[in-house]
Amino acid sequence: MGNTIKHLSARNCVVQILKFALLIGWALTCIIPLLWVFMNSFKSSGEILRSSMSVPSSLEFVNYKTLIGYPDVNLIKAFFNSIIISGSTVVLVIAIASMASFALGRFKLMIASVILSLLTACLLVPAFATVIPNFVTMSKIPFVKGSYLAAIIPQTAGNLCFSIIMMTGFMKSLPEELDEAALIDGAGVWTIFSKISVPLCRSMISTIAIMVFIWSYNDLFTSLVYISRQSMKPVCVILSMVSNMFGTDYGAMMAAITITIIPPLVLYAIAQEQVVSGLTAGAVKG
Repeated sequence: MGNTIKHLSARNCVVQILKFALLIGWALTCIIPLLWVFMNSFKSSGEILRSSMSVPSSLEFVNYKTLIGYPDVNLIKAFFNSIIISGSTVVLVIAIASMASFALGRFKLMIASVILSLLTACLLVPAFATVIPNFVTMSKIPFVKGSYLAAIIPQTAGNLCFSIIMMTGFMKSLPEELDEAALIDGAGVWTIFSKISVPLCRSMISTIAIMVFIWSYNDLFTSLVYISRQSMKPVCVILSMVSNMFGTDYGAMMAAITITIIPPLVLYAIAQEQVVSGLTAGAVKG
């Protein structure tokens, strides 16, 4: 009996070591590229070519000054545009997805399974297949053409299917007794939705909001296609411009990448517990 326990303990120890080694290796593959970009943002192009993996000899902000001082690169305006587009997309997706998932998950609708199947099928449609019809539609709507809505509407539509499916699974897991007790107390449908269901889905809503924000923030394709005005370009488009203008100035490119990735990293660092809890709850309860 004792030998068996020792054998199991040794086996569990080896399994745990392998798990941690795998996780550490995966973490390093994510952290090392970020550190590499950050370090090289303080180097000149020549120093990057000579030794890109070494620590910079001195912390000089020449690359950042060059980037900010370039007349065609307005990073502050680009960040403002990204916040408007991504923030509006998140608000619309959360508002529509929460109401749709409440109807599909809390009411016994005969067509609920059909709607969810159609939403799942929509995920299989590539975004590039809808570019031409979406562009034609956006260009024919007067108040949409030439505004932020030209990018917000396609991004909202592109994130709705995924968000509704995730939130519907979470809504179904909530106890029905909560709705029944609220109805007995005289609460209406809107009160149940806003006072009971939404607060209980806070972790899932936070997870979806962060995922949608990061996806929208990095969506270069939609911004290039639907936004024509230079003054309305988000930061991902400006980064693409920088790669063309400073193609051989690797230090300026590294500085632009560093500035661009800071907001998503800060957002995820602040709300990482909500993201993990939301994904875990959706996986277990869904």
